Amino acid sequence: MSGEKHYIQQSDLTFDVLKRKPDAHKGNHGCIAIVGGDDGMLGALLLASRTALFCGAGRVYAFALSKDKLSVDCNHPEVMFKSIDDFHVMIESMDSIVIGPGLGQSLLAEKQLHECLSSDKPLVIDADALNLIAKHQHLAQMLRERKFESVITPHLGEASRLLKQSITNIQQHREDTALLLANTFQCICVLKGANSICANNQGDYSVNPTGNAGLASAGTGDVLSGLIGGLIAQGMACFDALKLAVYVHGQAADNLVESGIGPIGLTASEVTIEIRNMLNKQLG
Repeated sequence: MSGEKHYIQQSDLTFDVLKRKPDAHKGNHGCIAIVGGDDGMLGALLLASRTALFCGAGRVYAFALSKDKLSVDCNHPEVMFKSIDDFHVMIESMDSIVIGPGLGQSLLAEKQLHECLSSDKPLVIDADALNLIAKHQHLAQMLRERKFESVITPHLGEASRLLKQSITNIQQHREDTALLLANTFQCICVLKGANSICANNQGDYSVNPTGNAGLASAGTGDVLSGLIGGLIAQGMACFDALKLAVYVHGQAADNLVESGIGPIGLTASEVTIEIRNMLNKQLG
């Protein structure tokens, strides 16, 4: 792709949906389901769920696949843990769904992804959910044929598996790859990495100018998926939510590094807290 890059500018982002009215209640701010957390990966589910909570979602439900069941997040008991067996019953009450953080690639994970793809809810697809789509043609076809908005969040390795292309080729043609992913799967896409690319299947794309090497640590992708889903649950249009989430996610890391926290040792949990600070400053 040649020509001028289209960078996300803070002035282009809209925060109005997040404003709180004096008489608001939790039901006004959306209900989100986050599905993942197989054995040994509950932390990913916790990070995504906490970020959805910290960005303002009114109700956050976490559905864990792990046999080591959590009944409560002791640090943030506001997150409501439910049995994965209850997901199909509760799905209709959700305003958005995130699937992938710590999901794994088991038969149960595949079943839950199938249910999410069959739903009529805005859907954020991350991590192993993307690997399952790359692995199973019927899931890829379901994604392409969805009538409701979907957001995918691949890093270079996941993009390579989805498109059956080399990482080297993808790295050399990142804008083209983001647009190809969005068009191939008829969805909205962020190709993650330094200067992440946000693209839709209408041919629009934007390059994110924020972020630093501190984000190259475990859990920051889970934070991003929870943030995207949390913004969508509150009523933000999916492409607007994606661009806002990617920009704020990166800027939060920049703010932390500027204050002396990172890039070495910067954690995903610290990014989540700074995201909340940034959103409230914008609304202040």
